Amino acid sequence: MTPVMLAIFTALSAVLTIALPSFAFVFKPLTTLLVIAYAWPRGADEPPVRKWVRIGLVLSLAGDVALLWPVQGFLPGLVAFLLAHLAYIVAFTRDTRFAARPLAFVAYAAIAGAILAVLWPGVPQPLRVPVVAYVLCLASMAAQSLVRWLAHRDRADAPRLRIGAIGGALFMTSDALLATDRFHGGLALASLLVLSTYWLAQWCIASSLSPMRTRATA
Repeated sequence: MTPVMLAIFTALSAVLTIALPSFAFVFKPLTTLLVIAYAWPRGADEPPVRKWVRIGLVLSLAGDVALLWPVQGFLPGLVAFLLAHLAYIVAFTRDTRFAARPLAFVAYAAIAGAILAVLWPGVPQPLRVPVVAYVLCLASMAAQSLVRWLAHRDRADAPRLRIGAIGGALFMTSDALLATDRFHGGLALASLLVLSTYWLAQWCIASSLSPMRTRATA
């Protein structure tokens, strides 16, 4: 299946997930599986990055499945996505020193702090430590994706790295929206906003891997 076809099917599955909540048990995992299918043949010339992006996507799939049960699955889902962000951090440090551009981390730390300050009163006491750990990993992942682009803006693959940085920012946006809906009162159009930014984030992270080489370009 070509990348264009995968993009179409991924978008269709995402729309069905949002429009038909009763079928989320089918279409939500399917959408992430389609993102994994898109990512899988990419990154052949950067095996360490590819390996850890794949791990991050598979852990995200586990988190998606856990969160199909919003109450019982919240903590397992949180842990799965925390591990996914750690995997992405490892991926984004295979060719770029961690925090090589400190201002990126300062910026994301300020954003994360502001989000936590707003949501903190609504976070249940037993979840506060896991939530803080998660936000730290999420912000670090997003910051490192930005660092990777900033550190290599003169490389030929800089446009792909910029897309990865956009993916990190979208992931932060998606989880901020999710947390707002859960801990700060209901959010209008929560499912649409959270899931659309989430799958766009994953697609962008997958797109930061080098394209599959065809016989013509090999």
